Amino acid sequence: MRFSGFCELLDHWARSAPNRPALLFAQGNEPAPCTFSELRQRALWRAEELKEQPGMARGILCDGSFDCVVEIFATVLAGKRLVLLDENASDAALIEMVREAELSDIWGDEDLQELLSPHLTAQAEGGRGKILFFTSGTTARAKAVVLTDASLMSSAYNGGALLPLAPEDRLLCLLPLNHVFGFVCGLLWGLSCGASVALGRGARHFGDDCQFFRPTALSAVPLLLGFLLQHQALNPELKLVLVGAGGCPKALLDAARSLGLRVHFGYGLTETSSGVALSLGSDPFAMSVCPDDTIRIAPDGEVLLSAPTCMMEGYWRRPAETAEALQDGLLHTGDLGHLDWAGRLILTGRKKEMLVLMDGTKLFLPEYEGAIAQALGTGDLCVLLQNGKPVLLLEGAAQPLEPLWEKLRPVMADRPRGQQLCGIYFYGKPLPRTASGKIMRWAVQREGILI
Repeated sequence: MRFSGFCELLDHWARSAPNRPALLFAQGNEPAPCTFSELRQRALWRAEELKEQPGMARGILCDGSFDCVVEIFATVLAGKRLVLLDENASDAALIEMVREAELSDIWGDEDLQELLSPHLTAQAEGGRGKILFFTSGTTARAKAVVLTDASLMSSAYNGGALLPLAPEDRLLCLLPLNHVFGFVCGLLWGLSCGASVALGRGARHFGDDCQFFRPTALSAVPLLLGFLLQHQALNPELKLVLVGAGGCPKALLDAARSLGLRVHFGYGLTETSSGVALSLGSDPFAMSVCPDDTIRIAPDGEVLLSAPTCMMEGYWRRPAETAEALQDGLLHTGDLGHLDWAGRLILTGRKKEMLVLMDGTKLFLPEYEGAIAQALGTGDLCVLLQNGKPVLLLEGAAQPLEPLWEKLRPVMADRPRGQQLCGIYFYGKPLPRTASGKIMRWAVQREGILI
C-alpha cells in the first residue's frame, strides 16, 4: 500500500491489523513480538515526550534495536529533524557528521553521546520534519541527503509494488538502519506490506539470526549474502532474498538460487530514497523500473533519473552540489547503463570518481588512486571493480608483480579488507584520456576488459 508518511503507516495497520506482530526482537532465548497497535502507541507516547524537550535536530546512533526503531518513528512524529548515524563509524567520522548536520541532541550509545556532546549545536535550526541520511563515501566526501518520511514511504511502495510481501511473511532486518537500503528494504518494505519485521541482534549474530527468527524474506548486501551462504546460515523457511547496495557477482546470486530461493537484485541511491529498479525475471541484472520512476540514458551512457515521489530535496547546506546532481528535474546518477528491448535497466559501470563495493560502501578514487600513484611513482593507472572488488589497471606492457605489491603494501596496510586491491593488470596501451588529461574510467569499463 502507498502511505503518505510514518503516521499514516502506523495508523492504518493499528486499525486494520492491531494484533498482528509489526516487529520481532530478541528477548532472552525467544523472539518477542510488538504488535502494530503497540508500536503506534509507543511511538506516539515517545513523540509527546520529545515535543517537550528543547532542540529540534536529533541524531540517532542506529544500533538496529527495537528502542532504536521507536525513537526513529517518534522523532519524526514529533516534527523534529532526524539524522541517522552509523554507530560503528570512526570517532572522527561521527564528529564530522554531527557538525555537518548541526545536531542539538543525540540518542544511543552513552559513550558515543559523551564523545559527541561537545559538538552539538543548541541553536540548530531548519529542516523541521526532514530525515537526513549520509552517503556512504569517505568521511571528507560523505554528504547528508535530505529526505522525508513521505519520500521513504513512496520508495517502500515502489519496492512492494514490484516485489510484494504477504501479511504472513517475516522479513529479517540485518542491515544498518542508517543506510537507506537497510532502512527502506530492511524495515519499511515489510511494514508497508503489513508483514512482520524481525530486528537482527547485530553483527555477532549474523551466523545464527536466520535460525533464531525463521524469516521468509531477507534483504542483504552482497558481502552479507556471501557470508550467510558460506556458513550455511540460511533457514529452510526462507523463500525470497533481495540483494542491493553494491555490485554483486553473478556466481553469488546463482549460489543462492541453487538453494531454491527467489533472488532479486535491486538498484537504488540515497538521493532517491533507495529503490529505483528491481530484477524480476531470470536475468538478475535486467531490472524493471519502479512505478514512480522514469529513466533516461544520456548520450554518454549515464543513467538519468526522474523520481518525483522519492527524490531528495537536496544535500544539506550544499546548494552547489545539489544543483550539479539535480538538473532540470533529473538526477545525474553517475552510473552507466542502457535499457533493453523491454525497457529494463542494465547497468554497465560507474562514471563518477567513486566505486561502490560489495558491502555497499563507496571508495573515493582520487584519494585512493593518489596514494597508489605516489607509491608506484606513476599516475598512469586507474582502479576498477572485478567481481565487486577493487583491482589496479596499469598503463603499458606487463612487468613483474612482486616489486609492485611490495611498494603497495604500506598503502594497503591501513585500509579495511574490502578496500584492499585484489589484483594488478596491465592495459597494454595508453589509457584513454580526456582533452585535459583525465583518465576516462568509464571508457575503459565499457571495453569490458574487467568483469
